[in-house]
Amino acid sequence: MILYQSIGVEHEKRTFSQDFKLNAANLVLKQGYTYREAQEATGVSNGALRNWVGQIQKEQQGETPVGARAITAEQQKVQALEKRIKRLELEKEILKKATALLMTDGNQFSR
Repeated sequence: MILYQSIGVEHEKRTFSQDFKLNAANLVLKQGYTYREAQEATGVSNGALRNWVGQIQKEQQGETPVGARAITAEQQKVQALEKRIKRLELEKEILKKATALLMTDGNQFSR
């Protein structure tokens, strides 16, 4: 765990799984808990809980989070596909450059 210092007191930075975040947010979104009740039930801060709820609401509207890991399964798939597309585009660009290089080298030898 990562430690950080705040006003002379060390704190542990806790990390939570995507499933935990989804379940905690669903206490508010689907089970009618207030933020305070959900916070007490899960032991997470009010700010973290509000962030997760907000992120899930955006994801459910089809918005893919930028700079953060998706919480919902659908947006996790979207992020994985976007990552794959980016890699394929990079590979395509490399192949284009390699082909151009081979073509110029081939022309030098055919003369």
